[in-house]
Order: sequence, then C-alpha cells, then structure tokens
Amino acid sequence: MRVLVTGATGFVGRYVVRELLARGHEVRCLVRPGSEVKLADRERVEVASGDALDMPAVAAAAQGCEAVINLVGIIREFPGRGVTFERVHVQATENLVNAARDAGVKRFLQMSALGARPEPADPYHLTNFRADEIVQKSGIPYTIFRPSLIYGPEDQSLNLFAKQIKTLRMVPVVGNGLYQMQPVLVTTVAPAFALALELPHTENRIYEVGGPEPLTFNAIIDTLALVLGCRVLKVHVMVWSLRLLAGLCGRFPSFPLTTGQIRMLLEGNTCDPTAFYRDFGLDAVGLRDGLLTYLA
Repeated sequence: MRVLVTGATGFVGRYVVRELLARGHEVRCLVRPGSEVKLADRERVEVASGDALDMPAVAAAAQGCEAVINLVGIIREFPGRGVTFERVHVQATENLVNAARDAGVKRFLQMSALGARPEPADPYHLTNFRADEIVQKSGIPYTIFRPSLIYGPEDQSLNLFAKQIKTLRMVPVVGNGLYQMQPVLVTTVAPAFALALELPHTENRIYEVGGPEPLTFNAIIDTLALVLGCRVLKVHVMVWSLRLLAGLCGRFPSFPLTTGQIRMLLEGNTCDPTAFYRDFGLDAVGLRDGLLTYLA
C-alpha cells in the first residue's frame, strides 16, 4: 500500500515508518517544513510538506494513498503557541478523516491513549476519545490503538529517569509511588501498525496496549536501577506541594509537570492487553527484558 503517515518524525513514528518500509509499503510522510531531517530512512520515503492542521496540505497528501496512519498527539498543551489538545487531537483527526474519505482511502489507523473516555475526564483523555469517535464514524475501516506508556531508546520518559539514576543516583517520586502503569516497548507497538494493514480481523477494533503486567511507579524505577546496575534513592514528594507548584509554573515549558499530568499519573494507566497480543501474534515483553535491549 501507499501509506500516509502523520507524526512520522516523532519517537513512535520513526519506528512505524521503518516497519512499513520493511514490509514493502510505500510511505508518504506529512512533515512540517524543516523537519525532514528527523525522518527515519529519509531517502526511502516521500515527503509531503505541511501539518495535520493545514487542511489543503492534508488533502493533497492523502491523494493516491490507500491508508492513513495518524500518530499526531501531545501530552501537554501550550495555548500561547496554539498547541492545544482540541486542535492537535480533535481538529487534526477530523482533517485527516475528511481528506482520507475524499481520497478514497481504504484503511485508517489511529494512535489514541489508554484511558480515553468521555466526560468527566482530563482534557487529554477526553480529546483522544472525541478523536476516536470521529474515526469510528468515518465510514472507513479503522483500527484504534490505545497504549500505556511507550518506551524505547529515544523515549522522553523512562530515559529521563534512567539519566537521573545514572547521574544523581536518585529520582523524585510523586506521592507514594504505588500508582500503576504498564510500559510497552516501542518495538512491540510499531509492528502492530504495519500488521493492521494486512490483518482483516483487526478492522473496526479498538485495542488497549500495554506490557504483560501492571507495575507500580516504584517498581519501574527499581527495574531501571537494576538494569543500569545502580542503587537509587526514591525521594517521595508530597502531592499537594507538587500540585501547588504545577498550578503556578505549569504554563512554563521548562517546568516538568502540569496539574493535569499529576492527576493522570496518580490515576494510573493499566489495561488487559490480551486481545492485542492475540490478534497481532506479538509477544509481550516484560519491562526488564525490554530495557535490557538498549540500556545494558
């Protein structure tokens, strides 16, 4: 297939592009001007200039494509720059769906988020849910993936903690650290996007995606330290004080957390990924084994 990919310059996007190319697909990437250098296998993909909020650019990019993979998403808003959940999740998805329908696209794959749901919900989860609804109502055969935390060599989450462990031998932990998540390796997630184009039984399905078992945040930090061969001190920070700081400073890009991110972290992020592994024929990789593939 000729596949249009948005978000191709991101962490997950680069792995998805490689998987598509490896399976013989032609890949066209919708990329903001100047960001082409971030593409994986730049010489093997076709570049369409623009972004998902530019409807004429989206419409032109979708022409001649048989599938669309939407990986565009943010975990934090910057309203002053026009970077909001509403625009990036909902409006961008609506643009892509409309362009895909007009171009006669036969398959639409959407990267959503574990925990996506209607109100009451954090705006991050709510806008992902609304975007998913747009895809479901498009009339195009779809597959929606809702992953927990995706990690790998270039992630901006677990690698941050790994750096803190190696350099400081300590990691700040929000509250008691007992909230759970289910980190999943990027080399598990990316093949599923390519496989979905080939597996009819994955059409019109929503898949929750996670590692083989839930882990507390404390256990995730301990596993990182074990793989790195370091001792780590977990410094537990009171939730109320972080909320206060985030309320005051969260609008600044340099501050690492917003009140919404704290709320979602404490909520946890777990699922039953049985259907995902069964339908795609993939093996579940535990966190320790996954980290060993690139941190050891």
